[in-house]
Amino acid sequence: MSYQIFSNSNREELAAALRSGKWVVACLCAGWCGSCREYAVNFSAWAERRPEHHFVWIDIEDQADLVGDLDIDNFPTLLMQQGSTVGFFGTMEPDTRQSERLLQALTAKNKEELEHEAQSNDERRSWQECDLQKRLSALSDAD
Repeated sequence: MSYQIFSNSNREELAAALRSGKWVVACLCAGWCGSCREYAVNFSAWAERRPEHHFVWIDIEDQADLVGDLDIDNFPTLLMQQGSTVGFFGTMEPDTRQSERLLQALTAKNKEELEHEAQSNDERRSWQECDLQKRLSALSDAD
């Protein structure tokens, strides 16, 4: 497997990837979802093609404490984040080609461009509430 399945035992690995400035691509899915199970194959292949990024699979039910109040309307839902800036949060097609192009466009931006874009409209500002770095920190503070 070329991506991390998020669990309580590997929270620090995800936190370290976020602190390092590495792009994190998180798939928020559910174990009972047939589309998610099918998508896992494509997600794994994508992760293998892009080892410079940190790919993580987050089951929204098993990790309800991390997911919290995130509005997951459909599956698969992707979150793409660098540091504390969320570049994308939303539902994508199960085929990863569009997601790969989006990640490529995001990674071409410098930090200032990314941060400016993150604040450019209401939808993108709302994505910042999905910040995995803050959510992990809140979990650590609660422990």
